[in-house]
Amino acid sequence: MTPIDYSRYQTLAITRRGPSVDGTPSVLDIQMRADGPGGNGKLPTAGHEGHWELSEIWRDVGRDDSVRCAVLRGSGMGFSGGGDLALVQDMATDFEVRTRVWKEARDLVYNVINCDKPIVSAMHGPAVGAGLVAGLLADISIAAKSAKIVDGHTRLGVAAGDHAAIVWPLLCGLAKAKYYLMLCDPISGEEAERIGLVSLAVDDDALLDKAYEVADRLASGSQTAIRWTKYSLNNWLRQAGPAFDTSLALEFMGFAGPDVREGVASLRERRAPRYGVDG
Repeated sequence: MTPIDYSRYQTLAITRRGPSVDGTPSVLDIQMRADGPGGNGKLPTAGHEGHWELSEIWRDVGRDDSVRCAVLRGSGMGFSGGGDLALVQDMATDFEVRTRVWKEARDLVYNVINCDKPIVSAMHGPAVGAGLVAGLLADISIAAKSAKIVDGHTRLGVAAGDHAAIVWPLLCGLAKAKYYLMLCDPISGEEAERIGLVSLAVDDDALLDKAYEVADRLASGSQTAIRWTKYSLNNWLRQAGPAFDTSLALEFMGFAGPDVREGVASLRERRAPRYGVDG
């Protein structure tokens, strides 16, 4: 086995913990950074480098024989703050950037689904954008009751692509998925558990302990049984692949359109967007 060099990740802080196997802790703790290149000082955000790293890390998790489970969490004031507006602007104006990020967005979804190791997410505060993709596609998603989950695509002026079409209808049903994805209303962790969008919602101060407890149980269990169960269940998501591919194509078509420019401007100016409505 070739050791994985996790130091190449600059927007993710990666450590080991949990039950040891042959002297090596078997749970990989992956923290999206709010500081440095992976955040804005308050929340982790996905810029050019961060978006690629969040899609790539799951390949390394799958290749690393010493890892039995991974925990994904945020830092600072929340789990994830969404895409960096500079990246969004580049996607709107540069065809090469747009096609590169489209591939990364596709890889992020399929790499989480196809990673043979179980993934546990621990979401607190705002959970938006690329981080939310991995957070909700995780095998066990745990949210603080006060977490604020938002799929903000239509607010930005693009279709709800990335993970939304592939997993939200399976988790919370088509009616709820349409309501929250079309209107971009925030969902608390407590409400997300009620409608089935996340596996568990816990008190804020219990979030990390619960995530580590679940990860340790997964790392201590039968690895073939757990991994093959994940593979089987994720065939539900693989069957939804055509819906996902369509949504992603339509999202990225939107990045070349006029509405995203108004969406970005409204976010920068901290106002409601005006999509052709008088007043």
